[in-house]
Amino acid sequence: MDKGKEDEDASAQEYVARSDFTGGGTDQLTFSTGDKLMVHAKPTAEWWWAELRGVVGYVPASYLHRGAAEEEEEEGISLEDPWQDEEYFGSYGTLRLHLEMLSDHSRTETYRQVILKNSASLRNKVVMDLGCGTGIISLFCAQLAKPSTVYAVEASSMADYTRQLVKQNACEEVITVLQGRAEEIELPEQVDVLVSEWMGNCLLFEFMVESVLLARDRWLREGGVMWPSSASFTLVPCQADGYYSEKMAFWERPYGLDFTPLQSLAQQEFFAKPKFSHLMEPSDCLTAPQDVLSMDMYTLQVRDLEEMKSHFTFCVEKSGVFHGFTAWFTVHFESLEAGGAPVELNTGPNSEPTHWKQTLFMLDRPVRVSAGDSISGSIVLQRNPIWRRHMTVTLHWNIKSIMEDTENHQVGSKSFPMWR
Repeated sequence: MDKGKEDEDASAQEYVARSDFTGGGTDQLTFSTGDKLMVHAKPTAEWWWAELRGVVGYVPASYLHRGAAEEEEEEGISLEDPWQDEEYFGSYGTLRLHLEMLSDHSRTETYRQVILKNSASLRNKVVMDLGCGTGIISLFCAQLAKPSTVYAVEASSMADYTRQLVKQNACEEVITVLQGRAEEIELPEQVDVLVSEWMGNCLLFEFMVESVLLARDRWLREGGVMWPSSASFTLVPCQADGYYSEKMAFWERPYGLDFTPLQSLAQQEFFAKPKFSHLMEPSDCLTAPQDVLSMDMYTLQVRDLEEMKSHFTFCVEKSGVFHGFTAWFTVHFESLEAGGAPVELNTGPNSEPTHWKQTLFMLDRPVRVSAGDSISGSIVLQRNPIWRRHMTVTLHWNIKSIMEDTENHQVGSKSFPMWR
């Protein structure tokens, strides 16, 4: 037996898949929950080189576990906390995230405008502000609309400071701060309005929306109002020349040397995950954007969050290089005033930038397309069955060129794990 192979086998470790993974990228393995994989190398913290039934390829490290409880503890993972509450709420107990959100003028001013434009109808109403953070929305309500009561609900330790801010701004007669998860708190009454800023990257990521739906079912009175009232998820095929050059083309001849053997590793490291906080130029859209998913916050059910799927067909409007897809979301706040217009918060490239920005999904290899070509396919947002704040976005696409025989087209598929 080859000595190098013998050493490799000796260092290989068996891991068990904690959930399904569809390896759409080059050199990615596909596996199912419970499969046993041999991990031969860990080139990055996020992607490992593994073997399953004689086939080798890259696998996302976070989809695997060793099986033994003590090994899970060594890796800092607790299967007793599928919601990762300690980490999740711990991050919201510090000022870093709150500074980012409060500094987001478009986001914060939208909520202020919603309160201001509906101030007459909010008078003497009961409001729940779920996931209130520093209490900014609750303070807007108390100062601009004069509701009878605002229940400001916050699960993180920030709630202690929120109480201080409420008192500092002389709103303690209206605002009651409750610390706890939405699933566990108790209110003395039903509420007329349930407001929350629950949106994450790709709209659903971290799934705070589940807490909002559970609070709706428990505490929103019949005929009550949800803010946001609806949401949509938008997708567009795009160019990303700058990002591609920075992460992939760079390795062609840096300093006059051929570094192309590193391109496959670069692809796994930089293109296997979505790129959050991407700022796309509107001119990088190859087609008109489409709303591929829509959510009605009055009828949406928790079970609907497990998998959301939609089909799309885009017509290429200008020739260029198809590097991937860019996604963003829009939420709407219905008016409480008779005949009043809804308020919109749009996180797309044609709107004022938000802290969410956009999310970029890169293909493994760019494809040149021409005006008149079609890009059809589907997108699936699948919630992780174990780690409840995580999900996988899977894209399937079919490029049909008007310049070629109708039977000649390119088909592709890729899955993007989204983990905290």
